[in-house]
Amino acid sequence: MIRNARFQIGQVVKHRVYPFRGVIFDVDPTFDNTDEWYDAIPEHVRPRKDQPFYHLLAENEETEYVAYVSEQNLLPDDNDEPVRHPQIDEYFESLQDGIYITRDSLMH
Repeated sequence: MIRNARFQIGQVVKHRVYPFRGVIFDVDPTFDNTDEWYDAIPEHVRPRKDQPFYHLLAENEETEYVAYVSEQNLLPDDNDEPVRHPQIDEYFESLQDGIYITRDSLMH
């Protein structure tokens, strides 16, 4: 069964376990990465594949990167600080009420 995604593109989220946050720039309805990537996750924290997975422009205290995270491991982030990822401007036009507005949504 494929569920609807709980989070939306442009939403700022944080990881449930690890200390990072990011803005969602793409969503896969179910797991769509390599078996090697999946198998590298420790078994006791490995997420189910039958849930939405989110592509994030992510940041932690040290660096910025792209993350791929299961829905079960994300929470809404109520921190009002903008995400500092250098690729933000490639995907998003502005930050309004805590949601990043995508560049292509402005053209519709």
